[in-house]
Amino acid sequence: MSKAKTLVLRAPGTNCDVEAAFAFETAGADVSMVHIGELIRRDKELKDYQIMVLPGGFTYGDDLGSGRVIANEVSMKLGDDVKLFVENGGLIIGICNGFQILVKSGLLPDPSRLNKTQKATLTNNDSGKFECRWVNLKVNTNSKCIFTKGIEKMYLPVAHGEGKFVADEEMLASIDVAIRYADAKSEPTMSYPDNPNGSLNCIAGICDSSGRIFGLMPHPERFISESQHPRWTGERLSEQGDGFKIFQNAVDWIKHL
Repeated sequence: MSKAKTLVLRAPGTNCDVEAAFAFETAGADVSMVHIGELIRRDKELKDYQIMVLPGGFTYGDDLGSGRVIANEVSMKLGDDVKLFVENGGLIIGICNGFQILVKSGLLPDPSRLNKTQKATLTNNDSGKFECRWVNLKVNTNSKCIFTKGIEKMYLPVAHGEGKFVADEEMLASIDVAIRYADAKSEPTMSYPDNPNGSLNCIAGICDSSGRIFGLMPHPERFISESQHPRWTGERLSEQGDGFKIFQNAVDWIKHL
């Protein structure tokens, strides 16, 4: 059986691409690091891949806001390619800056709104500062999200200045929330610092109605093995970190098509 062909998208300022690639390779994927310029020039074709990864970082220095510049490139210069990729059943995951790109391009919450008026956004943390900490996450087991199947809770790091998810009441009610910020008892919470940014409805990650496009602010690629846990020498942990199954789920889903 062939490996899941995975594209990790790079741009000026991307800095979590190597970690994301390693996570997918560990899960058994065939990974290519591709600069957005290569897609725009058609040196590489999105249709040749089955999974697209938008990793974390500070693309284009977060000029005009986190993820805004590259979101415009994705929607305006690659819009037709991305639409075809989605229509053909491709998987997309956006992590941190990647989540911001998905939302600001219109791919989330609803990919049919690509390059149209945004109905949601990710904005400045309520704390008014960059938040770098580990958080508890509660997975919505009723979500259609392919990436979170079989997961009930996670403990992952966040590192962002603009991670507060906001939308109007109508949009919030329709969103498939895949994961929420939670307290130590796995109860969703709006309280800081368990909810590090003040996201409405405790939202840490969402997916589209198909479950194939997933965006989240926490970094699963930073906890795929036990030694990445901040207390790994003092706690009895499984060899696989909490984030690993997200990548394994994606690869397994492609293998079983």
